Amino acid sequence: MTSIKHKPRTIPITEIEQSAFCRSTSSLKSKTLAEELKAGVRWQTIPAEYRTLESEEVVDRIRESREKLADRIMVLGHHYQRDEVIQFADFRGDSYNLSKYAAETKGLEAVIFCGVHFMAETADILTDSDVSVILPNLMAGCSMADMAKIDDVEECWDELSAIYGSEKLIPITYMNSTAAIKSLCGENEGIVCTSSNATKVFEWAFQRGQRVLFLPDQHLGRNTGLRLGIPSDEMVVWSPFKASGGNSLEQLEKAKVVLWEGHCSVHTRFTVEQVQNARAKHPSVNVIVHPECPQDVLAAADMNGSTELIIKTISEAKPGTEWAVGTEISLVNRLAKEHPDKTVFCLDPVVCPCSTMYRIHPTYLLWVLEALNDGVTVNQISVDQKTRKNALVALERMLNVS
Repeated sequence: MTSIKHKPRTIPITEIEQSAFCRSTSSLKSKTLAEELKAGVRWQTIPAEYRTLESEEVVDRIRESREKLADRIMVLGHHYQRDEVIQFADFRGDSYNLSKYAAETKGLEAVIFCGVHFMAETADILTDSDVSVILPNLMAGCSMADMAKIDDVEECWDELSAIYGSEKLIPITYMNSTAAIKSLCGENEGIVCTSSNATKVFEWAFQRGQRVLFLPDQHLGRNTGLRLGIPSDEMVVWSPFKASGGNSLEQLEKAKVVLWEGHCSVHTRFTVEQVQNARAKHPSVNVIVHPECPQDVLAAADMNGSTELIIKTISEAKPGTEWAVGTEISLVNRLAKEHPDKTVFCLDPVVCPCSTMYRIHPTYLLWVLEALNDGVTVNQISVDQKTRKNALVALERMLNVS
């Protein structure tokens, strides 16, 4: 058995930058791009004439550009986007459903994905090859996806395969991962999952193998395993910075689930103390959180589920009910506005949007739209054919399960 050499621990830049846009007030109103560029994060270079545009002019020019392009393009807005971007979206939803909308719409020349990099990759995989998928700001990545680098995952896969031998190991990757990781799963009899179908996908995997390697979010993987009755001591965390992932051979041989050491920078901000504080201030409150939150937070909450389930639950709740929500603040604020007959607030008292989603400033959307009107495609996201083919296999397996 070969073991991975000890590597220096590195934290993705996207993780370090997560607090850049945190505020102590509930207002997340967009500033001019020039003002927002002062935040200590990476921004994509954009032509100087766009940087000082006031919001009213940006809005007017987006609408004008959008009308000229008509039905040649589609603008997709992820639920976690700021309202100033969502207002221009033809569809809003979670990452996979948005890609499906684009794939099912024929005759498009371009899809502008107001989300993050891995989402645009998925859209490129699912749409026809003659459709250009555009990410308005190339610096809109994902800290969770960045925590699973393909070289590290390949080393992990090779070592675990050697340890388990003929006992089949099934790789599962969460949708929030790079195309390369999805491709690895497709090539090795694995599959993709979302937060809403993770339980079904785990069941599918255990019908075909004895063990699961789950990438890249350890919390969703652990919470799903526990839901299926897998004991905590039969799940181990694999750190790419330590030999054998930081585990002994005995621990790995006992494990049914190997969890990659990754997490969501937004959902790991939520704590049991926040849940307790919400209950103290609102004795009748319902606490609902995303399954990317740590296990102790899920245990303290009343409910947990995907973004779509959170939206559905609050939308269908009785007037007068109170909801403390553990997910991204832009969505929580939008739910509060859309349901004034209910009390809806975020568990975290500090307003912290997803720092990478927040880089899709309306001015970037204007820039790519006006470029299209000038016959220029900027920021096109393209997945190579081999990666696309294998990733599509893993995605289609998920569709068959769902």
